[in-house]
Amino acid sequence: MSNSTKEMSAEMQRLREYLDDLLEKAKRAGKELEKYSQEQVDALVKAIGKAIFDNAVELAEFAVKDTGMGVVEDKIAKNRGKANMIWWSLRDKKSVGIIDRDEATGIIKVAKPVGIVGAITPVTNPSVTPMSNSMFAIKGRNPIIIAPHPRALATGVKTVKCINDELKKLGAPENCIQILEIPSLELTQMLASDVDVVIATGGAAMVKAVYSSGKPALGVGSGNIQALIDIGVDYEAAASKIATGRGFDNGIICTGEQSVIAPRKDFDKIMQCFSRSGAYVVPDSQRDALRDTLFPGGEMNRSIVGQDAPIIAEAAGITVPKDTRVLVVEAVDSADVLGAEKIFPVLSSYRYDTWQEAIEIARNNLEKAGKGHSICIHSDNNSHIEEAALKTEVSRIVVNQVCASSGGGSFYNGLNPTNTLGCGSWGNNSISENLTYYHLINVSRIAYNMAGNKVPSEQEIWG
Repeated sequence: MSNSTKEMSAEMQRLREYLDDLLEKAKRAGKELEKYSQEQVDALVKAIGKAIFDNAVELAEFAVKDTGMGVVEDKIAKNRGKANMIWWSLRDKKSVGIIDRDEATGIIKVAKPVGIVGAITPVTNPSVTPMSNSMFAIKGRNPIIIAPHPRALATGVKTVKCINDELKKLGAPENCIQILEIPSLELTQMLASDVDVVIATGGAAMVKAVYSSGKPALGVGSGNIQALIDIGVDYEAAASKIATGRGFDNGIICTGEQSVIAPRKDFDKIMQCFSRSGAYVVPDSQRDALRDTLFPGGEMNRSIVGQDAPIIAEAAGITVPKDTRVLVVEAVDSADVLGAEKIFPVLSSYRYDTWQEAIEIARNNLEKAGKGHSICIHSDNNSHIEEAALKTEVSRIVVNQVCASSGGGSFYNGLNPTNTLGCGSWGNNSISENLTYYHLINVSRIAYNMAGNKVPSEQEIWG
């Protein structure tokens, strides 16, 4: 055996022993959590969210320094907003013992833990995703082990410490929330294979690996949000919302608007609205330079992910005002790479003549990336909204809102507040909704004999 092979074997053994220790601690914590009442569970869940809310500024500042991407003010808003919404949505939900009695069917539902949860969290949301995954896991009385993106390891460790400091004050089971402190792909893969349920919020490669782990997996797909503007709506309001969404946290979150599809006859007017909303509308003469900067060789330029719009413009040789939040660039045709996912504050624009054409543009871009995720529509025409919903393969249709801050749930819509958004079979995911606590509980069903229940005749059944 060569020295390099021996070293690799020793390293794998070290990782194995490290993970086994965490798993054993989680198992012990899980046994204690199983004894918790609904009130005790909810106290822990509230404390997790409050820990991030109270430390929102410090965690946001640390995350931007740690990862080198995003906007401090937006991360503060995200830390506070998600903590608020998720706790508010969970506070009155039953997740312990008998959670439902259906007198009509005689079914009684009993909630039980799923076991040890593994959660792979992304560099783009290094605090709120560990927070929300932990809130959902603990709500179901499950211990959780978090595997942070290597580039956000320090932020993840700091986040979990903030949470555990608060849980300790409540006498929570020790090690009910743990984090991998060794940045290793092999260790993350081992975690996915050894836990009872794994959540993957991140890149497509990692999500695919998780689904092949042999354990129940809840993964998400990539985002490429298409924003459709219907003719005759309040263009100023629509442009403001779309620009806000594209610029939020410098475009690194999956729910951020990626393309605007606008009526041809009012296109120039709508672009003027974007200019008044802090966007720089890139002239056609500068399009090639920007495209080459964003997608050199046809691949996304990772070095500018999450950077400020003026920095990206400067890299392309374009001069823009210092306060520019978003760059808007018109795509040439349906094959233009500008229609793909962009993890920076750049918005592609398209013109359409009919609403059906607008839908087709959206569908074409979703085929490039983001199929199964979301679209957003700015319209007062319900038939147009429903037509787009029927004809696009997405899990969420967000109407007249900033999708960046609403696609993951909001006080102003009925979507589950979360940071993990399922994309259904279209995105190779097992769920087509926003992940929440009920995805992390097992439900036993008591089925009583429905004595005297009327049995339909064959004529009634087949008539």
